[in-house]
Amino acid sequence: MRRHPRARRMALRYDPREDLLKLTIPSRLGLAMALRWAGEHGDWIERQRKGRPEEIRLVPGATIPFDGRELLLVHEESASRRVRLEGDTIVTGGPEEAFAGRVSRWLKEQARTILSEETAAMAAAAGVRIAGVSVGDARSRWGSCSSAGRLRYSWRLVMMPPQVRRYIVAHEVAHRVHMDHGRAFHALEAKLFGGSVREAKGLLRVWGKRLQRVG
Repeated sequence: MRRHPRARRMALRYDPREDLLKLTIPSRLGLAMALRWAGEHGDWIERQRKGRPEEIRLVPGATIPFDGRELLLVHEESASRRVRLEGDTIVTGGPEEAFAGRVSRWLKEQARTILSEETAAMAAAAGVRIAGVSVGDARSRWGSCSSAGRLRYSWRLVMMPPQVRRYIVAHEVAHRVHMDHGRAFHALEAKLFGGSVREAKGLLRVWGKRLQRVG
């Protein structure tokens, strides 16, 4: 729970990634009243928790999405510790306790490479300069663009279907021309993407919940 000085009413949000309820209330509202109000939303809370995607752990034998397909995670203790993609499997060796860390780092490296290449291509099409591309793990934003031209993406985009990832890239590159969400921005976004923005947004909502539970 948090008190917010500008909040005029209570707001309840569910974070499926952490299985956590977040209650925002006006600064002067009593705690007992806020908790009673939250308790009245038991049915809503239960529905949210039931809709929570299953956690996907980075362990041998698990299957994870990657660039529009499903890949099996394989551990071979005697194999090289370098993570490699072999057909529809991700293989790495070394101690099993370090398996998740190696796969996670590999996914982030792949995300940085792929997103950098796609960003460069769309930036060239838009006639703009990109100062840099990086990846992180923001919970509420799939991408961001600074006024200096630095783009930052969620590494989890590498697990999205390609068209969804490319939509996010088009969105952020379009911000290099228009730092708002006006008509001109949306027109450029659609031109750079070259597909159905509406469909991509729908897929993003579906995949986003699942991918926040990976790792």
